[in-house]
Amino acid sequence: MSALQSDIILERMMALHPKVMDLTLGRVWRLLERLGSPEKVLPPVIHIAGTNGKGSTLSMLRAGIEESGLSAHAYTSPHLERFHERIRLAGTLIRENSLSSVLDECYNANRPDQITYFEITTCAAILAMARVPADYTLLEVGLGGRLDATNVIDKPKLCVITPISVDHEALLGNTLAKIAFEKAGIIKKGVPVVVGPQQQEAMDVIEEVAEKCNAPLIAYGQQWHASCEKHRLLFQDETGLCDLPLPVLPGAHQIANAGMAIAALRHLNFRQDTLEAAMTQAYWPARMQRLSSGNLVDLAGAAELWLDGGHNPAAGEALARHLATLAPKPNYMLCGMLNTKDIAGYLTPFVPHVTELVGVSIPNEINTLSAEQTVDYSRGVGITAQTAQTVREAIEIIVQKDPLARILLCGSLYLAGEVLRQNKSNKGDNY
Repeated sequence: MSALQSDIILERMMALHPKVMDLTLGRVWRLLERLGSPEKVLPPVIHIAGTNGKGSTLSMLRAGIEESGLSAHAYTSPHLERFHERIRLAGTLIRENSLSSVLDECYNANRPDQITYFEITTCAAILAMARVPADYTLLEVGLGGRLDATNVIDKPKLCVITPISVDHEALLGNTLAKIAFEKAGIIKKGVPVVVGPQQQEAMDVIEEVAEKCNAPLIAYGQQWHASCEKHRLLFQDETGLCDLPLPVLPGAHQIANAGMAIAALRHLNFRQDTLEAAMTQAYWPARMQRLSSGNLVDLAGAAELWLDGGHNPAAGEALARHLATLAPKPNYMLCGMLNTKDIAGYLTPFVPHVTELVGVSIPNEINTLSAEQTVDYSRGVGITAQTAQTVREAIEIIVQKDPLARILLCGSLYLAGEVLRQNKSNKGDNY
């Protein structure tokens, strides 16, 4: 595939990155001012922070909003296959000419000043969304919250904080309380906050920040509850009970994500049919996604391929719990991770559920853990493991051992993107 114009501009932007990574909003404010302050004219913003579940919750919100006949912009990160996935304008992925145009405009406005890749591309997303009419803007935090490039909206319509766990300690802090403080930094004066299930240490911080900002809380276990009963999702808040289909996104952890989306939609006075659509029509790839067609699926034959981009201990626990609910079958992991993650913490929950792990390096990722290192970590926590040179070779190794295996391709969204690219075929795309 030949390089797109947007790819060339994005590559040029990388050269502007500061030599030392520091979280600050100064560079973002500077560029937005040069662009005419587009953040001030966005459609009403729903700002979403947290450690796990941000993208899934956003996808359910978008499905519900669109079912009601309204439209929503969406900004998410990282992308899987193409950068364009990060920006949806009124429900449609940004087109190449529009993306190239706003990227070029931001690059020229920034001049040679230092700015991170995420900061300048976030400014480009805000610029694009400010120029297209829509009813809502769904804005997902990239890292942390308080000093994240998305945290430039003075008065969001609503804030959402998904479950918080330990991740990115080098930048956010080495305790759950410190990390929660950074995530709670999206809370604004007087703006309601939907809060998902939290450990008490994190919840204490969120409540303290919300109280200082006089921001009403709509919190799990207090103002709302969500549970699975008899294959239905039961949601209860102060206005009544909702009996809904289970979310189409698989996994018990999606119940909490669904609850946050429902709590947000209920607060915004959306109808019951909108809530049902949020459960049944959401789509979020690489979150326990069953691959049904494509090159890698053909290679796997009768074996099942499941794809997930979770990469921290909380994600590992959620995935392992979901594996335990599936029909009995030998489970294998095809795993590639970044060296910045808690590898052992992610792998440990899988020990009782996995027959073997095959470690791979993530192609074209400078921070990839080597296949050998992944295997060492796997053996260290008690999972039998071996290496493979490529994703295809790993699948071939597993299928040769067990043609009816269930194979979980996991460990990183960057690996997930590579899998989706390799799985493309003329018979139909999975994304």
